[in-house]
Amino acid sequence: MDPSVLIFLSSGLFLGWALGSNDAANVFGTAVGTRMVRWSTAAIICSIFVMLGAAVSGAGASHTLGKLGAITVLPGAFMTALAAAISVYLMTKSGLAVSTSQAIVGGIIGWNLFSNQPTDTKILTTIISTWFLCPVLSAIIAVILYKALHLYLRHADLHLVRTDAYLRMGLLVAGAFGAYALGANNIANVVGVFIPASPFSELQIGGFTLSSAQQLFIIGGLAIAVGVMTYSKGVMMTVGGSLGRISPVAAFIAVISHSIVLFAFASRGLEAWLLSMGLPTIPLVPVSSSQAVVGAVVGIAILQGAAGIRWRVLGNIVLGWIATPIMACAICFFGLFFLQNVFGQTVY
Repeated sequence: MDPSVLIFLSSGLFLGWALGSNDAANVFGTAVGTRMVRWSTAAIICSIFVMLGAAVSGAGASHTLGKLGAITVLPGAFMTALAAAISVYLMTKSGLAVSTSQAIVGGIIGWNLFSNQPTDTKILTTIISTWFLCPVLSAIIAVILYKALHLYLRHADLHLVRTDAYLRMGLLVAGAFGAYALGANNIANVVGVFIPASPFSELQIGGFTLSSAQQLFIIGGLAIAVGVMTYSKGVMMTVGGSLGRISPVAAFIAVISHSIVLFAFASRGLEAWLLSMGLPTIPLVPVSSSQAVVGAVVGIAILQGAAGIRWRVLGNIVLGWIATPIMACAICFFGLFFLQNVFGQTVY
């Protein structure tokens, strides 16, 4: 393999690390924020299952993202991923749970603008619509599940100690599912722009064959895991503790709701089932883990009277969501100019 491939992939690995530091942290943010799960336990489980989700189910959302901008040369993919990673890193450093999905979309549009490639407005509209649909859907699911669980607990008459044990176990299981769904959905953000350039050839391991895309998914999953283990604690505490005061029951519901939404936007099986039933399908696009978990937390808080929401923190998070794609687009555009005219690289 050409050593330059690893240099160009480094921006994708940086983006994977940034995603692990930020978006992947949201899988266990509410559990850690309510002190029901230790951060070290959450980080280990999250790392394992996010890699599994990326390797097994990462293809669906990547396909849609590729339609927004097919970057067929590695230098162009490198700068697109780097622009997204820098944007996410700067937001993460400020303590905001921003959207990696929005960052990579902004980077791709920056590449389209620089290379004079048309942006598929239908695909872009679909992706942007999920930025609004994701938190709203997560909030609705959270409200329904919260009411249902409270009704069950009221009639189950469980001992307080047993209820606490069940909630801890439920948070771990829900977090594992959420991490898997995150890997399946958001691996497209990390390595999706590199897939058209096909940097690897097929790899035979025993009786298994790994395609170029699958190899990218595995490498990207490892980068996300490193981000979770090294830099995720601060954002976990922001989402789990600073946004609003929530109970352990609400934390469990927030994780479940977030996980269902991410899985729904990544599952080819669900898409096929909806088609077979003649129902509208859910678009297979990378959506924001941050938006999903924030939507769930806000939905539960509103159900409880909205008194516990820290509106200033929520406002800062929303501001980060707006600024991230704009920042990534601008960084990518000027970065491509620099890469082409200073280093003489072919970027499109």
